[in-house]
Amino acid sequence: MSAQPIESPPRITYWQASDNRLAVQVLLDSLALPAPTLVARADAVHVTVATTDDLAQWLYELGGEVRRGIPLDDVSVWTLRTQTPIRRCGSTVAIRVHCPVVAGEDVISELHSAVAR
Repeated sequence: MSAQPIESPPRITYWQASDNRLAVQVLLDSLALPAPTLVARADAVHVTVATTDDLAQWLYELGGEVRRGIPLDDVSVWTLRTQTPIRRCGSTVAIRVHCPVVAGEDVISELHSAVAR
């Protein structure tokens, strides 16, 4: 058995993830969007919500495109691809809002119309 040193993530990646988390947290505080789980990464912030109603609330507030994952065990993950409003520096932060949807569950038409074809 050999041990390998654990390398910490590069500082720039940590800084970017931290900056992205802060930008989305400010958005959450101002819009009161549901975000029980929030995971910040350098390229995007991932939010997991529990219901399609929560996903629809995100879509209503920020717009975007919904993608449906492949169903496994009668559940697929629907992901809203959106972003923060433009910040003072001119940049935005990508946000991915994920919601598990059980096959046959009623989903409002606004979510169906936002699904990418």
